[in-house]
Amino acid sequence: MLTCYDYATAALCQQAGVDCLLVGDSLAQVVLGHANTLSAGMDIMVTLAAAVRRGAPEAYLVGDMPFLSYQVSTAEAIRNAGRFLVEAGCDAVKLELDHRYDDLVAALARAGIPVMAHLGYRPQMAGQSCRVVETRAAEQACQLVKDAISIVEAGACALLLECVTTAAARAVTQRVEAPVIGCGSGPDCDGQVLVLHDVLGLSGAAQPRFSKTYARLDEAIRQAVSAYLEEVRGRRFPDGEHSYHMKPEDQERFDRSLAGLDRKSQPPKD
Repeated sequence: MLTCYDYATAALCQQAGVDCLLVGDSLAQVVLGHANTLSAGMDIMVTLAAAVRRGAPEAYLVGDMPFLSYQVSTAEAIRNAGRFLVEAGCDAVKLELDHRYDDLVAALARAGIPVMAHLGYRPQMAGQSCRVVETRAAEQACQLVKDAISIVEAGACALLLECVTTAAARAVTQRVEAPVIGCGSGPDCDGQVLVLHDVLGLSGAAQPRFSKTYARLDEAIRQAVSAYLEEVRGRRFPDGEHSYHMKPEDQERFDRSLAGLDRKSQPPKD
């Protein structure tokens, strides 16, 4: 699984053979330039999810429920989650949860909406002194396992564990039947997810420790833009190869017409 936020990139991911794509609220940071994920609203999330679906019609597509799209009421959560399925063609929605949301997960499941439950570090809760790694202590790890089992029993179709210790992630994966996707949670999960901008080297220095860069597209983009600017400023682009031309006979008629226009536009002689 990778995050994805646009049609063209989604098409490339599908061509590469990706299984799952997540339209994450991380777009608020990597696409819109905000400091955190809280600025992602429903409308932009659904719009970009629909674009990703058009680019990757064969991938399993998950839409990320943004902050306050599911916390207010069950009815509003069902309505907003349904938009991802109906308007964007998503296969599931992702919610940042713990055991306190079991009833909501059950309600969404009854409504026919598959839920991927996001446990561990939850970026939407980062302002509430949430530790990046929550399961270093045994008590925290046990609570995570209990939450995972409870949420799957409530109806979650999959789990995403972010910044969970390897031991805790392994324990969860061994104890639930639902697939477990890891994000900085060790090698024992059923699958892995990373932010695509991190994978492609487009996040600059602001990249989590657990992520890995597989290409340096930042430098490739800088070089391409620099070369373009140099050629335009030096009047080497566009050249004849990258321009449209008339047939010789049309060019001759055009030149004669211009000559006639020029003569008519000349001021009369005294």
